[in-house]
Amino acid sequence: MGCTKLPRRFAYAVLAALVLAVLVPEVLAEEEPAALSAGDVLFTVNNVWMMVATFLVFIMHLGFATLESGLTRAKNTTNILFKNTAIISIGILTYALMGFSLMYPGDFNGWLGFAGWGIDGSGDGETIRYADGNYTYWTDFLFQAMFAATGATIISGAVAERIKLSSFLIFSAFFVAISYPITGSWKWGGGWLDQLGFYDFAGSTLVHSVGGWGALAGALLLGPRIGKYVKGQIRPIMGHNMPLATIGVFLLWLGWFGFNGGSVLSAAAGDTSRVLVTTCIAAAGGVVAAIATSWFIQKKPDLSMALNGALAGLVGITASADVVSPGSATIIGLIAGVLVVLSVICFDTIHIDDPVGAISVHLTCGIWGTLAVGIFSTNPEHTVVNQLIGVAAIGAFTFIFAMVVFGVLKASTGIRVSTEEEQRGLDLSEHNQEAYAGFQIFLTQ
Repeated sequence: MGCTKLPRRFAYAVLAALVLAVLVPEVLAEEEPAALSAGDVLFTVNNVWMMVATFLVFIMHLGFATLESGLTRAKNTTNILFKNTAIISIGILTYALMGFSLMYPGDFNGWLGFAGWGIDGSGDGETIRYADGNYTYWTDFLFQAMFAATGATIISGAVAERIKLSSFLIFSAFFVAISYPITGSWKWGGGWLDQLGFYDFAGSTLVHSVGGWGALAGALLLGPRIGKYVKGQIRPIMGHNMPLATIGVFLLWLGWFGFNGGSVLSAAAGDTSRVLVTTCIAAAGGVVAAIATSWFIQKKPDLSMALNGALAGLVGITASADVVSPGSATIIGLIAGVLVVLSVICFDTIHIDDPVGAISVHLTCGIWGTLAVGIFSTNPEHTVVNQLIGVAAIGAFTFIFAMVVFGVLKASTGIRVSTEEEQRGLDLSEHNQEAYAGFQIFLTQ
């Protein structure tokens, strides 16, 4: 039997050689595909970087979810994770339906424009003729959609542990579909603030302060959590999982490399690498300053303040990451780290309850970062006055919009859960699910 196998194998080899002898010359004779031009290669590289940046911004939503969960009580964890899962989904759909067309309407009066319903990448949308050959229409939409959903996610932390889920989701849909795109169009869509000379590279105001103003409106109308302020005294309500909160901040820090790095809108080596350096160094400055400030005031090192210090530095540098030196970025981050600690203490003193410090991180430090453009920018055309006008205009519009929507919901369906539901925890009250089944004891008193 062993002798008969060898000739058979030999026959197969000969047959394969004959097939190759016939086919290979024909394949080689076929016309070779045209070589890619340098522009085509650059277009592909730019687009790939923009997609990677989009993925990094997407992972920030997991960071927001884990940070918010960790800094609040265990009995509300499922509710918080549900909100953060729903927000990005609602945000992407509403931004696709109308938000993208509101934010980038093309030729418009500088205040309000609309390019039409839905998204459509036909025509030049998939070619090098779109966006100066940096990315496709589809990449443009997806990158911007990740930003849009962030604004509502910021609000989630400030209203945590006492807001009705249905009311919050309705608010988020209106906020992402209408409010965020309109103010965004004033600058990034080529509107009146852009013509004025207002500058916000990646969204200290256009994303973070917008979310902060919405968070402030929600916190004011909701009121504080039960037991937070008793007889004029502040009673700390501790988070349940600091490792989870720490993971969240590092995910956000990682995502910010895409948030700011992607906002270069190309893979230009010099611009992108410089932005990544200023972004990272400002975050580090924020951590160090927040640690020092909180340690000095509270006499003990506070991890939650250190974590918020990182986010404060990141928010602070977001408006100017491409127009400041590393030295200036360090100063911006250090000041943001001090401000976030003082802001958290201030809001607590005036009894505005913000469970995760979202208002202090995103509103206070967003305003600071936007004004810092006029102080530290290497572009002499950037002025504090123009920056202040942008902060005031966007802040006024966003705060009024949020107050109106929250106010209508409060007067109609209500925005706050009952006392019994809040004490029991939103996991069981809203979802009838436990985040840590078998490991929690829920008390109603």
